[in-house]
Amino acid sequence: MRILTEADCAKLVDAVDAHVAVARGFVAVARGEALIFPPLVGRGSDPNTRFGVKAAVDLARQLPGLKIGSYWPGNRALGLPSHGSTTILLDDVTGQPFALVAATYLNALRTAAADAVAVEQLARADADTVALIGAGKQAWFDLAAIRRVRPIAAVRVFNRNTVGAEELAARVRGSGLDARVCSIEEAVRGAAIVITTTAAREPLVRAEWISPGTHVSAMGADGPGKQELDPALVAAAILFADLPAQAAAIGECQHASSAGLIDPASITAIGDVLDGRAASRTDPAAITLFDSSGIAIQDLAIAHVAVDRAEQQGVGLLVDLTG
Repeated sequence: MRILTEADCAKLVDAVDAHVAVARGFVAVARGEALIFPPLVGRGSDPNTRFGVKAAVDLARQLPGLKIGSYWPGNRALGLPSHGSTTILLDDVTGQPFALVAATYLNALRTAAADAVAVEQLARADADTVALIGAGKQAWFDLAAIRRVRPIAAVRVFNRNTVGAEELAARVRGSGLDARVCSIEEAVRGAAIVITTTAAREPLVRAEWISPGTHVSAMGADGPGKQELDPALVAAAILFADLPAQAAAIGECQHASSAGLIDPASITAIGDVLDGRAASRTDPAAITLFDSSGIAIQDLAIAHVAVDRAEQQGVGLLVDLTG
């Protein structure tokens, strides 16, 4: 088995690789060339901790595997990241693991790439103003990714912790964009693209703040009870998702669905758009919404890139698990 560290992956995979891998994964799911299995949720002995397991198989590449995503809030006091990801790739013939990949960096890359793929398909071509709701690491990765597909000029940042918001805004300004910290309503009103990357469990973005023609990427809700958007906003939008059934069950759409405000059948898989079987934005005044609850095929795809490169370059630690 080849073991790759976070440092290995940072050298082996970049944002362009992630964009290509994630788009391919979306299409594979849409074509039935990949299977997504029901997610598992657990926790440690501390009820404030949690972990999730998402598994898939890429049938075309004969690549099964899974990702473990963890949240241990006490890690901050230990100088460790509170969020972590690890991906395990299995040999399709034997079921033995052939790669263990430290995937926290890769998870941030693939999540941002999913956002950029959706923005490329759904946001107006002239979209140049972004509202970032949430100022953690993921917000920075998402902004960097969508700058590759839209002419972003101005960024508005909201975060409950204003220190974090100011730090992100300063970093964005340092990258050459106009950026300012403001209230959540000021951030959202008039923005062409709204990106939410929080762990909220209550609606933050109100429907009445969203202008016609806006694209919303809801990136934070990936489990029961998580919520970032007003259900009325979800009901008013044209809906897209990485996996529609999962979006209606544990993604941002779960609340509007359970309230009877939307029909889960109205959610379009972004892979169908990429593959030409469904339309993207057809009305410049429409509100589009991409619900990203995260699917394991993304994790397998980007981990596979890292492992392929590692094999070519002789990177990583080789361990014989059968010895």
